[in-house]
Amino acid sequence: MEGIKLAEIESKFVELVWQSEPINSGDLVLLCEKELNWKKSTTYTVLRRLCQKGVLKNEGAIVTSLIKKQEYFAIQSEQFIEDTFEGSLPQFLAAFMSRKKLSSKQIAQIQKMIEDYQEPEE
Repeated sequence: MEGIKLAEIESKFVELVWQSEPINSGDLVLLCEKELNWKKSTTYTVLRRLCQKGVLKNEGAIVTSLIKKQEYFAIQSEQFIEDTFEGSLPQFLAAFMSRKKLSSKQIAQIQKMIEDYQEPEE
């Protein structure tokens, strides 16, 4: 799933699927008409493109995601840190915190996450 790039309109479309899945493709057409003001052909074109990218699956007229929302955003976050901060999470955090102070609650949450994800020492 590395390197998935979605255009803005693809992101909006996938968001609708994430909110509604599993969804019948006909219902998805109606949802896209209502929410995005799309025609049927546009919905099926974008759906086909996202299926080819490995993001969605349309099987038996039922559309589901192959990549969950949380996983997609994790990949995008990792890629941003790689591209912008040479893969350094500490550099990212330093840049982030240089303009925004953290509350005690946020610090506690981050410390808990670090403890939960810390690699065991050998």
